[in-house]
Amino acid sequence: MNAEILSRIQFAFTIAFHYIYPPLSIGLGVMLVLMEGMYLKTGKKVYEIMTRFWIKIFALIFGIGVATGIIMEFEFGTNWAVYSKYVGDVFGSALASEGLFAFALESGFLGILIFGWNRVNAKVHFFATIMVAFGAIFSAVWIVIANSWQQTPAGFHIVGDGLHARAEITDFWAMVFNPSSMTRLIHVLIAAFLSGAFLVLSVHAYYIVKNKFIDLATRGFKIALVFATIASLLQLWSGDSSAKKVAAYQPAKLAAFEGHYDSASKADMYVFGITDPKKQTSFGIKFPGGLSFLLYGNFNAPVKGINAFKKEDRPGDHAIKFVFQTYHIMIVCGILMIALSLYGCFLWWRGKLFNRKWVMAIFCFSVFIPQIGNQVGWYSAEVGRQPWLVYGLLKTSEGLTRSLKEGQVLFSLILFTLVYLMLFLLFIYMMNKHIKHGPADEKNNMIPPGSKRNNPIIENS
Repeated sequence: MNAEILSRIQFAFTIAFHYIYPPLSIGLGVMLVLMEGMYLKTGKKVYEIMTRFWIKIFALIFGIGVATGIIMEFEFGTNWAVYSKYVGDVFGSALASEGLFAFALESGFLGILIFGWNRVNAKVHFFATIMVAFGAIFSAVWIVIANSWQQTPAGFHIVGDGLHARAEITDFWAMVFNPSSMTRLIHVLIAAFLSGAFLVLSVHAYYIVKNKFIDLATRGFKIALVFATIASLLQLWSGDSSAKKVAAYQPAKLAAFEGHYDSASKADMYVFGITDPKKQTSFGIKFPGGLSFLLYGNFNAPVKGINAFKKEDRPGDHAIKFVFQTYHIMIVCGILMIALSLYGCFLWWRGKLFNRKWVMAIFCFSVFIPQIGNQVGWYSAEVGRQPWLVYGLLKTSEGLTRSLKEGQVLFSLILFTLVYLMLFLLFIYMMNKHIKHGPADEKNNMIPPGSKRNNPIIENS
């Protein structure tokens, strides 16, 4: 493999690992606001204990996220120097805003969030919780804006030629509100909310199955279930809006998502299947004309296909095969979250939510659904954009550092893999230890009443 392929693999690996943590911290930050808000509203000790428990997990996720995110900024300079020069003016303003406003806000109030109990009054602490949650969201805003500019560039002009060319901002707000930024931001934030909600659902379902901390577990589960249901339904709307935006501004990407080759025909929507680039067709279970209807409200409306684009300006055959699968896996993850959330609400309405051990067992593993959805969604967006680094302006092969050697990239890739593996194992160990320990220590009489093993509520069905 040459330096370009190795660099792409390295960046994909490092950002995929990093992307485990920011969505969790964003979603969990909102969950903390809801939990502590319930404590202030009701005055019940159980919500304070719940909030304290999840703050410790939030701090662990936040710390690992910061540590893994730093590496990517160095990769821009070491592996993608031409690209960094090209987008430096654009990315510099967005990432500087993220660091100065969002990260500073989040990290500044984090100290009060973690250490402020019994040192500041309850309302001040709640304000700090809100600011930390807002800071995490605000951080995502600038990152998504920077990435969205690569997808749909706006508010700039090109200065210089060849290797000296660079994009220079002419209209900051046009850059910020580029055609895809707000749609993609909503989609990313809702996905992050789902990540946090399903983490809480998973842990609290585990306690319910193990018949531990029952009062706390059931109350926290209900909070997370309401939040997850609302977010999952909103994501259905957001996904539809995002697909329409991609169709308008990146039609080659959407064609690759759906394995749609012929512009002259109506576009089918596949539930699952495979693509065959040699035969220029796709096979599988599909809704005839489904994509045409979703985009234009007409089952027979033609949708621009892959063949409408020059081969050098569209994703390659392997990329099409890959994003076809990742895109549909993302959709399946979204449907699963909607179905699981709605079924949980139905059981709650029937008064049987916590009487179904098999349902709680499913919720124990539900934490993986949004994580898989986030990963494959990111793969779809970035691989589907190929061969462009900046859509329509700078190709991936043109953004690489010219002096980069294959051996250098391979060595750093192996090193990063080992370091990240150790970090991940440490993260899992610490999470597992904290979750098994539980929300509080019985010696300190912090466990809510009705939470011990001799108060079963689970019945096999």
